[in-house]
Amino acid sequence: MTINLQIDGKEVKAREGMTVLEAAKEAGIEIPTLCYLEKLKPYGACRICSVEVERKGRVRIVASCGYPVEQGLVVKTHSPRIDRIRKVLIELVAPTTIIDGEVAGEIKKLAKEYGANIHRFESRFRAKPTRCILCGQCVRYCDEVVGEHAIGFVGRGIERRTAFFPEKAKACLTCQACFNLCPTGKIPSETDFVVFDGFSVDDYLAGKL
Repeated sequence: MTINLQIDGKEVKAREGMTVLEAAKEAGIEIPTLCYLEKLKPYGACRICSVEVERKGRVRIVASCGYPVEQGLVVKTHSPRIDRIRKVLIELVAPTTIIDGEVAGEIKKLAKEYGANIHRFESRFRAKPTRCILCGQCVRYCDEVVGEHAIGFVGRGIERRTAFFPEKAKACLTCQACFNLCPTGKIPSETDFVVFDGFSVDDYLAGKL
């Protein structure tokens, strides 16, 4: 079944079951993301992909990666409201990625695009910057695509982090797929990336497990 909707004033045809993000990408309309990956199930953690949707006169802000297309839906991927939301979201996540006064990877690109002040909330950030934004791409890819379950979330609150599990991480020696997924470059650039049970990425890659 074909679904007709409007995205940024453009008439778009989508297939039933598609999300707004998928429909936009297929139509050549770019929506920024941090936790989305085509091969993975929608996660909706970063909310950077938020858009305005209007249906029957009612306007809502939704995460486009998980919102299904609907007949007659009107979508705005950019507006003063949406751009303001994205700017604040970037400013909120930036402190955890600041190393030597700079942010890296996709955060740096988005901060420049939306004029975000990466230091706005830095003084209120209590956890040690790790460059990990907990987007979960590495965890979900390892689970859903690779099927090894070698990485997972550990800890709670400000102590929450991503860790390689020694009993499973032997698969990382030949895989390393998550190295190219990390939107901040955390995994490939820092060898102390999340030590768990006394092991580091160096240990995994050196075959010390």
